[in-house]
Amino acid sequence: MNYTFINYPKCSTCQKARKFLDENKIKYNDRHIVTDTPSYDELKKIIEKSGLPVSKFFNTSGLLYRSMNLKEELKNSSDDEKIKLLASNGMLIKRPILIKKDMVLLGFKEEEWKKLK
Repeated sequence: MNYTFINYPKCSTCQKARKFLDENKIKYNDRHIVTDTPSYDELKKIIEKSGLPVSKFFNTSGLLYRSMNLKEELKNSSDDEKIKLLASNGMLIKRPILIKKDMVLLGFKEEEWKKLK
């Protein structure tokens, strides 16, 4: 089974992750986070599999996150509301996301990804 690599091609971190996957001959299905944004149900499953809190899935360094003042807005939001917001726009989601069966890697930390080999 291949990995699913959810990314934004113009993102430099995603480009580094793609290069890592390619150089290590790790097969993956490429998925554009904006044109094929994960649905609410899909995000819910991804977040559960990751074991991470919903807040970790926000692209806090993104322009959209900042322009929407989400740092303050999210303080009083439920996890359900946060997931709905993430599903509304792929630019709000931290990337890349690498998924395989019961494993989810969020962001690109080469040391973590080296364990894939």
